[in-house]
Amino acid sequence: MVLPFANIGGDPSQEYFVDGVTESLTTDLSRIRGSLVIGRHTAFTYKGKAVDLKQIGRELNVRYVLEGSVLRGGNRLRVNVQLIDAEIGNHLWAERFDKPVADLFDLQDEIVSRLANTLDAQFIAAEARRAQHLAHPDAMDLYFQGIACLYRAITIEHLAQARGFFEQALALDPASVEALVGTALVELNRGVLFSTDDRATPVLAAEAILIKSLALAPQYASAKVLLGVAHIFTDRAAQGVVECEQALLLDRNLANAHGWIAIGKYFLGRAEETEAHVHEALRLSPRDIFVYRWMMYIGLANVCLKADAEAVVWLRRSIEANRNYALAHFYLAVPLAFLGKLDEAQAATRAGLALHPTFSIRRFQRGAPSSNPTYLAGRERFYEGMRLAGVPEG
Repeated sequence: MVLPFANIGGDPSQEYFVDGVTESLTTDLSRIRGSLVIGRHTAFTYKGKAVDLKQIGRELNVRYVLEGSVLRGGNRLRVNVQLIDAEIGNHLWAERFDKPVADLFDLQDEIVSRLANTLDAQFIAAEARRAQHLAHPDAMDLYFQGIACLYRAITIEHLAQARGFFEQALALDPASVEALVGTALVELNRGVLFSTDDRATPVLAAEAILIKSLALAPQYASAKVLLGVAHIFTDRAAQGVVECEQALLLDRNLANAHGWIAIGKYFLGRAEETEAHVHEALRLSPRDIFVYRWMMYIGLANVCLKADAEAVVWLRRSIEANRNYALAHFYLAVPLAFLGKLDEAQAATRAGLALHPTFSIRRFQRGAPSSNPTYLAGRERFYEGMRLAGVPEG
């Protein structure tokens, strides 16, 4: 439930903005699969009142309450937000946004998008923790545990653990769209990670699952994004970009859709366009759990554009955001090698192999996701750089 945000400054002229944040956030959070958000008409009956959050939880049967405040001072706006467990009254998460005031409606959209993306991850983590203590978790509980597992790290081991949770969920409810999409997410990541020599097989398996899922839930925006990813990684990047754009029409807050569009443009031989799409993803969700991938995409594009120093900066940022993603280490080795920093390049290769021992240049070559000539020409630099950095030939 989203309680009406408080107008701390007391300026009546700001009331419409404060109420607009509450209403937009209520609408956008209701798009999160597996969530039931109390409608704004009910929520606004609590406006301006001192409330007992535990009592609200009991009366409305809600697990979490979001409350916040807005303060305008001069040309700056401060928004404070807190997520609270309504059953026990504990604070689960808090955030503060300080932004310069320009266009209030654009600012409202940006704040709501950032909150929606952050809260989606927070809800999943909270529900996964809750499910761990249940004697008899249902399909949705198991789905949350699987997704939380993937959010911790995208490694071969975590993919296997997540698959186990999704399979348990489907055993309880074979029509669980969430668990089906979770299974597709596992297959996609197996393909993206070069976990097998035949990269296309897991990606195409994911595509089949996603088509089934969208037949059951045509408006499932995140499933459309993943279908786009399946196209992007099987030499249909233009079609994949369109799928991601259509998903954004269903849910404007899907920062990850912008991230996948970025890599889709790269596969289409348009590496110079990649960075702008990543910056849009970062604008919507600057602390996203997948931010490391987005930064990695800029690094890839810069290698292709022979901007190796810039590539190193972005790939190091990617690794700082998540040291457990093997591909970023292998990709970092490439521009380091071209810059003549062979010791550092070889160290990056060793770090990648510690996470992904079966990675090889041969597997990387065979898994090329695009036949675009410009993309393939740029990819030759990766083979050369990997050899310099000591990546196994395979």
